[in-house]
Amino acid sequence: MRLLLYDRITSLSPGESITGIKTFCLSEEYFRKHFGKEALIPGVIFIEAMAQLLGWLIIRTHDFRLSAIMTLIEDVNVAPDLRPGFSAEISGRLLSTSSSDSLGSARISVEGREIASIGRIIYAHSHMADRDALRKMFRYYAGPSLTEKS
Repeated sequence: MRLLLYDRITSLSPGESITGIKTFCLSEEYFRKHFGKEALIPGVIFIEAMAQLLGWLIIRTHDFRLSAIMTLIEDVNVAPDLRPGFSAEISGRLLSTSSSDSLGSARISVEGREIASIGRIIYAHSHMADRDALRKMFRYYAGPSLTEKS
């Protein structure tokens, strides 16, 4: 099962913000045998997509010297009853960061309409990260256009 919940990163400003795109398709693995008659996107999928993208912003901001582990989310809103078949923009903003933790916020929008948001998301930092492995993963997950700038 593919656990990456965004398709590509479209912009990245280390220490500030990140934006990515996700197309929610009926072919996603999490729909398989999960719903009887009508496929609905589980809210946790939106939360995880925002958390993954913001986590990469934190890792890149700290020059791949740490891993970011989501520890707390507050003020979460997710639109109910969303069916697959649309592309969304995921954006994350870093509000503060230190050597031990980071605070950010994130949102998902479709054609300018917000469908999900996290008002406050906190990450603990693990300094036991393999810097070269993280760089390689970032290059793979972000795509060639962003890695040349990073």
